[in-house]
Amino acid sequence: MSNETKYPTKYLTQVFEHIQDGILIMNQDREILLMNPSAKKLTGWELGGRVPYCTYCQNRELCRDEQGRTEERCYLVARRVVPYFLSSMPTYEGKYIDLEMSTAIMYENEDEGQQEILLVLKDMTLKKKEEEARISKLLLQKTLQAQENEHKRLAQELHDGIGQSLYSISVGIQAIRKHLENEIDRGSKFHDYAEELSTVIDGVIRDVKNYSAELRPHTLDQLGLVPATRNLLQTLEKTHPETRFVLEADLQIPLSPMLVINLFRVIQEAVHNALKYADAETIQVRIRYLSERDVIAVRIADDGIGFDVQTAKEGLGLKHMEERVHHIHGELGVQSVRGQGTEILVEIPYGEEAAHR
Repeated sequence: MSNETKYPTKYLTQVFEHIQDGILIMNQDREILLMNPSAKKLTGWELGGRVPYCTYCQNRELCRDEQGRTEERCYLVARRVVPYFLSSMPTYEGKYIDLEMSTAIMYENEDEGQQEILLVLKDMTLKKKEEEARISKLLLQKTLQAQENEHKRLAQELHDGIGQSLYSISVGIQAIRKHLENEIDRGSKFHDYAEELSTVIDGVIRDVKNYSAELRPHTLDQLGLVPATRNLLQTLEKTHPETRFVLEADLQIPLSPMLVINLFRVIQEAVHNALKYADAETIQVRIRYLSERDVIAVRIADDGIGFDVQTAKEGLGLKHMEERVHHIHGELGVQSVRGQGTEILVEIPYGEEAAHR
């Protein structure tokens, strides 16, 4: 035997035995004449058995020829050669597996009505899962984007609509107070009532400004991540004088709007969680670009009571932070010890961010 004959045969045998795709040969009655180990492992079918009908063939409408004969239910046999075909096939366990199938006629004797058909099976389960994960991630991106757009709209409405209306009312009350000061003694009940009403309105205006800033800080769109974070901590200092807030920032690189808003939301969520549950004296936020590793690093730490990370992992706060960090291709780490505080670490590869921009 020449090398030209020997080696191709040897290699073809190796390919047949070790290729990941299932390869089998069946006759016109779908009887399995030959199959490789991958086909056996994939389907559990046996030599001499019949290739079952896929879900499409089980339900498809059959055509009749001029003599009134009904075509073969198997689409691949009926149409002779199909470049590729997607459907679900039953396995030996009774389950169904998504497959891409293609065929080729290996042997045919029209006089005797005999055919031998090559059937190649490619498992699409992993590809389907990857596609589902891609769609899920895309839906999350769209949901977060829609959420941020709605926050922006509501913040604008609060600031420009309700906020301005309340300001107009406040100006009107101030005018009434001045008129009362001229017409009535300062100690009258009308003067006191107007002053009390003015104080209430001023408080509502402050609340509306705070709510607007919580929804979508104006500094976030105008100045960026660090100024928006600084403004957040300064606002919280006024409402939580018992807590010390520290910001350390070294970030001299441009960031995309999507990265900015997601990092800000993570910082916001982490700081609010610390205020609610940590009973901390100090909350520290550090934002840096680590050039040696080409990553953006964010650290939120407190000196509070700490918690059991495993128990709290399913909490909505941590879940939301994790989703946002994964959305921007980063990693989130949480470290906490009872009585020794909590540290949340976020790292985002900047090269990927720059490419995205």
